[in-house]
Amino acid sequence: MAKNSKLLTAKEAKDIDIRAKEIFGISTLVLMENAGRGGAEEAIKVLHGRKNVAIFCGKGNNGGDGFVAARHLLAYGLKPVIFLVGRVQDVENEARINLETLLRLRQKIIEVDEENLHLVKNKISQYTLIIDALLGVGLQGEVKSIVRDLIGVINASKAYILSVDIPSGLDATTGRVLGCCVKADKTVTFVAKKRGMVIGDGPKYCGRIVVKDLGMPL
Repeated sequence: MAKNSKLLTAKEAKDIDIRAKEIFGISTLVLMENAGRGGAEEAIKVLHGRKNVAIFCGKGNNGGDGFVAARHLLAYGLKPVIFLVGRVQDVENEARINLETLLRLRQKIIEVDEENLHLVKNKISQYTLIIDALLGVGLQGEVKSIVRDLIGVINASKAYILSVDIPSGLDATTGRVLGCCVKADKTVTFVAKKRGMVIGDGPKYCGRIVVKDLGMPL
């Protein structure tokens, strides 16, 4: 577990990722692997009989963390259900690499859009643990459209909610809710807490915050 007491803004968190790659030669793929594994480890800690796990993933790097977490949960013996906002073909870069691995493992990916949102609403009561990997610290502007609807469905569920990096919809710098936000029971974040987690609305939405390292010092 990381011991950094510094609070990071969204820009500082992004700069750490850039520095890791450009100065230390640590690829985004490695950082994503470490983040996803950390998320899975925290999920396993809170299982307590919760066997039905759903992972909600966006198309960006936060979704990539979710894909990695899914693979580690598969290795643990669980069979998580993955809901992807959008289409598989639209996922790119390192997130796509991890998604392709899941597909080769024959993991089912449920693509979610406005037309089949009702299916998610019908299924949500089946899940006792939900992992939120929809939106990360790079979010700019208010949450809209299908993601907004999904956050409402997630929050209305009775499942234990674990957010990866930051609850989707929370401004990592100001702690402001950007239209709507996942209300997590626990948030696993990386390297250090984000400033927005401890000010503004952050404390109401993050739940218990656990800081894990990514294999590099701050």
